[in-house]
Amino acid sequence: MIRKIIILGAGGFAREVLDIIEARNADRREFDPLGYIVESAYGEPDTVINDLPILGDFQWFESHSYQVEVICGVGAPEIRRRLVLRAQEWNLRFFNIFHPSAILTPRIHTGTGVVITAGCILTNQIRIGDHVQINLDCTIGHDAILHDFVTLAPGVHVSGRVTLETGCYIGTGANLLERLTLGEWSIVGAGCTVIRDVPANATIVGGPGKVIKMRQPGWHLNPPVVPIRKAVDENSG
Repeated sequence: MIRKIIILGAGGFAREVLDIIEARNADRREFDPLGYIVESAYGEPDTVINDLPILGDFQWFESHSYQVEVICGVGAPEIRRRLVLRAQEWNLRFFNIFHPSAILTPRIHTGTGVVITAGCILTNQIRIGDHVQINLDCTIGHDAILHDFVTLAPGVHVSGRVTLETGCYIGTGANLLERLTLGEWSIVGAGCTVIRDVPANATIVGGPGKVIKMRQPGWHLNPPVVPIRKAVDENSG
């Protein structure tokens, strides 16, 4: 049975989620992507992005939720959390999607709403929570734990026995040494080398990483709805 799919969000990572769906469909059609759902500030209904339309806001599910599954394609973990909570209010069903080129051993435990993109390698006894995103060419070592809403940008290397608490965002090309814990809603800058534990709500940069900012606990709870630059490609209409 072909599964009808809705992508939450319509920006860059949402298009990468569509790339994974198309890669999975190349050998055997598994998914029928219907379009994107966005908050009204983020796109106009009927805008076409990579051949798929923006269907509208969550009100679209009023007459369609019974027949679809959803996946969140928003990279920022605090905004992703907001969209997931809205989806849960509609009792929507999330699913996992992994690019066929990703290498995962059978000894990986995942929650729901997990996205793993092309070129990633995950070894064994790894635990991944709900709505985690692992972007291009990341590696994750043995016994690592990624809690809900963790995001790895492209080219991140997570060593063995690292724990990433809820909402951590790890920037492009960062390297995390073994046996570290990164506190919830912390941010690691691009290219950073993390050699010691990171406090919750901290932002660290550099090599070795140093804390440059501390946010107030709960900063992620009310992320603003800010219009983003409209995605434009040759298929936009």
